[in-house]
Amino acid sequence: QVQLVESGGGLVQPGGSLRLSCAASGSIFSITDMGWYRQAPGKQREWVAVITRADITNVADSVKGRFTISRDNVKNPVYLQMNTLKPEDTAVYYCYANLYGSDQVYWGQGTQVTVSS
Repeated sequence: QVQLVESGGGLVQPGGSLRLSCAASGSIFSITDMGWYRQAPGKQREWVAVITRADITNVADSVKGRFTISRDNVKNPVYLQMNTLKPEDTAVYYCYANLYGSDQVYWGQGTQVTVSS
């Protein structure tokens, strides 16, 4: 199993930027992919971005061109660089991970991102 800890959330004005980090510990070499979901008040959880073990990335259409997911290597945090933030990006952002041979999805505790003037 793995433990995930997010950081980097906060309050930012529209048009601003934030970088979220997700640090994994435990069985990190069993991770197949990691990524981010978000959940705004009163809305369902929405997938945002993913990076695979082979460093293949993908982001949701709603954030394409503004958000980038990356990492330096398998041992380092996964980052979500968020640029040109909009009020509708306001949500709790959750890091997740999938592992080889496991149906369980591992989640972080979430970090609040608020975009407001």
